[in-house]
Amino acid sequence: MRHTPRPSDFTAECRTAVAAAEAAGALLRSRFPDGFAARPKGALGDVVTDLDLLAESMVVDRIRADFPHDRVLAEEAGDLGGGDGGGGGRTWLVDPLDGSNNVVIGLPVYVVGVALCVEGAPVVGVVHDPVTGRTWTARHGAGAHGPAGPLAPARRPQSPAGPLLAWTQGHAVRRDDPAVRVLRHGLELRARRLLQLWAPLVAWAMLARGDIDGFVGYRAEAIDLPAGALLAREAGVVLRRLDGGEFTAGFTGPDTDRSFVAGRPEILPSLLDMVAAVTPLLGSAPQGRAGTTAAG
Repeated sequence: MRHTPRPSDFTAECRTAVAAAEAAGALLRSRFPDGFAARPKGALGDVVTDLDLLAESMVVDRIRADFPHDRVLAEEAGDLGGGDGGGGGRTWLVDPLDGSNNVVIGLPVYVVGVALCVEGAPVVGVVHDPVTGRTWTARHGAGAHGPAGPLAPARRPQSPAGPLLAWTQGHAVRRDDPAVRVLRHGLELRARRLLQLWAPLVAWAMLARGDIDGFVGYRAEAIDLPAGALLAREAGVVLRRLDGGEFTAGFTGPDTDRSFVAGRPEILPSLLDMVAAVTPLLGSAPQGRAGTTAAG
């Protein structure tokens, strides 16, 4: 059974995450759009830049300085361990440049993400946008906040053309994955627009602010999920599995546990209906071997 933190906890941790993310963001902003080198990452079309590595080092160093006993799991460096092992089930997740593919093509859609999980559950989530200088934060039980104050997506009339949704899928998902084709195409037919941003944390921040109606993920990446999901939940967004069951935004276990539907409470039933409309086809489409994360 997971420990449920007290809402008043983690103020210092949130402060550290914000300072680290904003320092890394200043570096990214100073080197965008052409002050970096890039190279392929893996065989599935992903990339990594020297900015990823420099920003990650800055964030990790700040966390290590303030919380030397905590475990750190970083996007590029992987599992960096936990000091002397006295972290008490505390793991920091660092995505120093969510949107590397966008940066490489000169598209200014990227953020820095930092999360702290305790016994697998996110308790601090920070998303910083270097382009605009804005930062969004969340602490378990203490709400989500942005530059203008608390986040609480306002209820708005639904467009007759359908909801405005974002989509993400994990790096391990094949381009020809039949389940992805069925689900994504089904959403595209029923949504006003389906955004594919190559930067999931940007979509989570948009959902928390109320800029979009919902977010659907298929076998999402583990590193950025906890920060984004906590930000959305603390802003009043509801998260469910594709089958409508409770969704846990963890970073361990197989990526098949990280498929989700997220939306404001009043629209979530219709989003689940949209997914349910293609569920029979999903069931007949082979989903491939589930990927895992080194975090486990």
